[in-house]
Amino acid sequence: MQSKAETVDDYLAELPDDRKAAIGTVRDEILRRLPKGYEEAINWGMIAYQVPLASYPDTYNKQPLLYAALASQKNHMAVYLMGIYMSENARLEFEAKYQATGKRFDVGKSCVRFRKLDDLPLDLIGEAIASMQMDEFVKAYEDTR
Repeated sequence: MQSKAETVDDYLAELPDDRKAAIGTVRDEILRRLPKGYEEAINWGMIAYQVPLASYPDTYNKQPLLYAALASQKNHMAVYLMGIYMSENARLEFEAKYQATGKRFDVGKSCVRFRKLDDLPLDLIGEAIASMQMDEFVKAYEDTR
């Protein structure tokens, strides 16, 4: 379920109150922990945290490199964490830490799905967001090309 919102404020305004509160709390944690250089924008119908094209224009699809995203989908909310899914070791470490929290573990390809904020280990999400500086992320992207 992609949003047609053009700004983050518009995106948040179209959410039901319970989701607006949950997405807002996760967004606050992301913004608090997001390394310098990434920008917050609406892209791909969700709140995106991306490498600005002005910083790195050489992408395969001419779109900013997506580092993380936050979305309200039809049956769940999701945090997309591309940085930890670029490395098998980082993914395994994240998943082990997540499962050790005892919280509902529901992951997909590059995303963590949650139905309510209590399902999400917010500190771990923040740790994952803070884990990769923008230049490291760009290098990892280049290494996979």
